[in-house]
Amino acid sequence: MIFSIIKECYFVNYEFKISRGKEKMIVMDVKINNFYAFKDFHMNMSYPKKIVNSYIRDEHLKERPNFRYKKVNIIMGANATGKTSFGQMLMSVFNFIHKKETAYLINRICDVKKEANFSIDFVMNRFTLYSMQIIIHPVNDDDYTENNIEVKIDKIKINKNDSYESCKKRMESKNNLSEYTANYVEELDKLSRLSWLFVSPEKEEKFKFPKGDFKKIYITVLEKTLKALDPSIEKVEELNDIDDSYVIRMKSKNVIIQEGSIVNESILSSGTKAGLEIARIVASILTNRNQFYYCDEKFSYVHSDIEKAFLSIMIDKLGENEQLFFTTHNMDILDLTLPKHSFIFMKKDIYNEKMPIKCISADEILKRNTDSLKSAVENDLFCTAPSVDCVYDIIS
Repeated sequence: MIFSIIKECYFVNYEFKISRGKEKMIVMDVKINNFYAFKDFHMNMSYPKKIVNSYIRDEHLKERPNFRYKKVNIIMGANATGKTSFGQMLMSVFNFIHKKETAYLINRICDVKKEANFSIDFVMNRFTLYSMQIIIHPVNDDDYTENNIEVKIDKIKINKNDSYESCKKRMESKNNLSEYTANYVEELDKLSRLSWLFVSPEKEEKFKFPKGDFKKIYITVLEKTLKALDPSIEKVEELNDIDDSYVIRMKSKNVIIQEGSIVNESILSSGTKAGLEIARIVASILTNRNQFYYCDEKFSYVHSDIEKAFLSIMIDKLGENEQLFFTTHNMDILDLTLPKHSFIFMKKDIYNEKMPIKCISADEILKRNTDSLKSAVENDLFCTAPSVDCVYDIIS
């Protein structure tokens, strides 16, 4: 199956956190060093000036119009350029904040004999900018201990006329910035509980339907999603006489999902199976259930027009102070009428030991409104096209 189970255990590829009693969070800046294949990696989610008549509404912090952030982040790039790893790194950090367990980070370190560090700037509590920095000191022959990790968190109030840049500058100019501390549990207690949803294409054996009131909304969205993916599907129903069981009714046959497993899964196409998770993230956005969403290549088996339609809905219904990351290989997504700063291209250079993976925001290169993003990508202006030399070497 291409869909994943909902878990809260270590390093899963599907993560779903309910939003009750939790804070909205907007990620503004991320730096990663010595985690996965990232070295001196930097991604920034602010943008310099307001876009007139933008397709994306409210692309700024509520009641802080100068505090602009990239509400939609479409990440593109060749295979193995870090799109999925970036999402997994964010998920690991969020889990570390929530669970306060170092394993979430330690198991992501690339070279244990070198220092690993991570920093993230994010908005919480409506008008507060936080900056969290993590250092994990290297080990030789021994295992990591809690003494190997140090954390510090700074925060500053976002004033009415602040931009991210002015707020960050004011934070860095303060004389009372915090010091790194090995007591990371106490430091993390400064933060409220977070709310997020990650979905990725990694295979899992089971899928769990949501519980409670959200289940009804999800099943409604799921039925419409599956009908879009497979016109022969007529209805999705819960089986009342069997616990945790559902039926997908088709014109000539039925598909049963029992205790998270599809009993006769060969009937469904890969794209239709993906609809189980596509419906979940769409339903979550429609109900503002989470505030941070990372959708990683869930449309690999879905027709291009269907992917564009679903992404358009997700963007249109994204609420205030919410944020979406969406990875894709679909070039047709470039045709959407989105600001150029919404597109981020990942690039991997195995010969660059200092920075093997970097990201390029489209607006860094395309400055004019008339510049065609799709033409730029087709002509490899961002130098992110995959190499096909090894393919032709097969017949050389």
